[in-house]
Amino acid sequence: MFYYVYVIKSMKTGSLYIGFTADLKKRLYEHNRGLNLSTKHDRPWQLIHFEAYLNLEDTKRRENYLKTSQGSRLLKRVLKEYFYKEKLKN
Repeated sequence: MFYYVYVIKSMKTGSLYIGFTADLKKRLYEHNRGLNLSTKHDRPWQLIHFEAYLNLEDTKRRENYLKTSQGSRLLKRVLKEYFYKEKLKN
């Protein structure tokens, strides 16, 4: 079984949300149905990045890191082309 760290982007506001789950498809569905209080007001959400891990503790550690300022900078470098193309659209 894999565990996933994921990044979703609000199609409404452009904000990002970072989380982890064992069922990525189900979790994205829950975000878009408004079943998560943190994300229900910024629907719809689009999955823009995910990472798979075999160990739950590794997954949680990675999620916590990506939520730090250093992790945020890394994520922006990893997704540089995505953010650049999104900027051109707007």
